[in-house]
Amino acid sequence: MSDIHKKKRRNTSVHRSGKKNLYRKSRYYQRQRKKQLTAALAGGVVLLLLLLVLAVRGCASKKAEEATSSASVDTNKNAGTNTGVKNASEDPDESQNTGEDGKTETDSGLPAEPVSLTVSVVGDCTLGTDESFDYDTSLNAYYENYGADYFFSNVKSIFSEDDLTVANFEGTLTDSEEREDKQFAFKAPAEFADILTSGDIEAVNTANNHSHDYGEQSFTDTLAALDAREIVHFGYDETAVMEIKGVKVGLVGIYELNDHLERTEQLKQNIARVKEDGAQLIIVIFHWGNEKEEIPDSNQTTLGRLAIDEGADLVCGHHPHVLQGIEEYKGKNIVYSLGNFCFGGNSYPSDMDSMIFQQTFTIDQNGVKEDNITNIIPCSISSEYGYNNYQPTPAQGEEADRIMNKINERSSWITPASSD
Repeated sequence: MSDIHKKKRRNTSVHRSGKKNLYRKSRYYQRQRKKQLTAALAGGVVLLLLLLVLAVRGCASKKAEEATSSASVDTNKNAGTNTGVKNASEDPDESQNTGEDGKTETDSGLPAEPVSLTVSVVGDCTLGTDESFDYDTSLNAYYENYGADYFFSNVKSIFSEDDLTVANFEGTLTDSEEREDKQFAFKAPAEFADILTSGDIEAVNTANNHSHDYGEQSFTDTLAALDAREIVHFGYDETAVMEIKGVKVGLVGIYELNDHLERTEQLKQNIARVKEDGAQLIIVIFHWGNEKEEIPDSNQTTLGRLAIDEGADLVCGHHPHVLQGIEEYKGKNIVYSLGNFCFGGNSYPSDMDSMIFQQTFTIDQNGVKEDNITNIIPCSISSEYGYNNYQPTPAQGEEADRIMNKINERSSWITPASSD
């Protein structure tokens, strides 16, 4: 390294050394100044926050005073004039609550906004067999061969798209051997209730002439099997109220065959009971009429119309094993006989025509609207021609037209209610 370079390094070194002392001294003052600035800044922030809190409190207080003043003015106005405007507790349009399903409803429990609810009803479902029948062609044999999903597979899409499907459960689910002394007695194991759940059937009527085929124990066993699958059951003095889409649907089942018009008081009491339980839509199911009769008798027409008079929104029946007509009474429908549906009571019935009766109800804050939207789906109790394979199936083409013509013709045979 040259002397010039050595000198330059020394001068540089000295220069750096002198600058280092000055830097140390300046850092001390900088630290002190920084502390002072930090303290001042912190104090300013605290003061600013305090001012903001006081300002917010002041605005809130002012708004509260204005609201109180406004309410006082409104009260004085209402006290001094009769405007005819009801307060919220008096006006069902204004007094609204939110139900468990999140829908808005009025104090009466009725929905504030219209709710559409589609109900499907079908006839006799005998999910078992008589021990005297040929077992190889029985419904029980079909269950063993094909399982629970087989029976309603051709109508399940219809039932899965509605809001409620109701069937007549005719028979017993029991292991009891105490057969009643009668011509036909039907039973099946408890697991056959799976046929209903696999078919999207949510509720069944149990008031019919085969519900006790193996004594009282068989009826108890049947209800237990239905309960185990959470299938709603009703009939006799047992009523049910289901909440569907925020609407309470009351279900009543009446067994008319032996007592006829003596069931009048039971009918009135059961409808009154579901009303007390909050039902906003009421469906009454009857097991009535005469086998193979195509026209309802006077007991049917009297009780069916009485049910409407007492508050039913729909009346459906079964037992004749054939289709009967439909009457519109006071804007409500009475379907006198739905016929058989999934029927294990006969392998070769003479009449396999059936139907699914659907009605779509609209319920709003004024109750059930009188729109009467119905959909009749003609069916056969079998997917095969000439014998019963226990698989109800919608009819197609000319067959559907034939069954609809039969329903319309038999409806025309019903004598209208007098206008008195």
